[in-house]
Amino acid sequence: MFDRGLALAIVEQIEGALETIKSRSAHVRSLADLTDTPRDVERLDSLCMLFMAIGEALKSLDKITDGTLLSRYPEIDWKGAMGFRDIIAHHYFDIDAEQVFWLCSHEVAPLSDAMKRIHAELSKVHL
Repeated sequence: MFDRGLALAIVEQIEGALETIKSRSAHVRSLADLTDTPRDVERLDSLCMLFMAIGEALKSLDKITDGTLLSRYPEIDWKGAMGFRDIIAHHYFDIDAEQVFWLCSHEVAPLSDAMKRIHAELSKVHL
């Protein structure tokens, strides 16, 4: 059995990062909102940093739960989420702003919903 408290702490960090992504991307309506001005590029950079942190946290969560927790939620592309962290970390200058825009528009909400369900699962008291 894995350390539920540690797993829950990681889930809470991920949830916080996802909420920050939602907040920072709330007014992003097009790719231009991430690329047109220096401030837009700063927003893109900050979103990438959060995606990288989420990917790293997901790797840790998967490791401490021996791959048993995330697999219960197959609707999420966990491998892709963790892999995007590697792209950001190792190929930063190759990051496609359009991909970040798409992730914010299409993947953050489902990932957030899954993390809330995982949080609820981990918060249940087991006797």
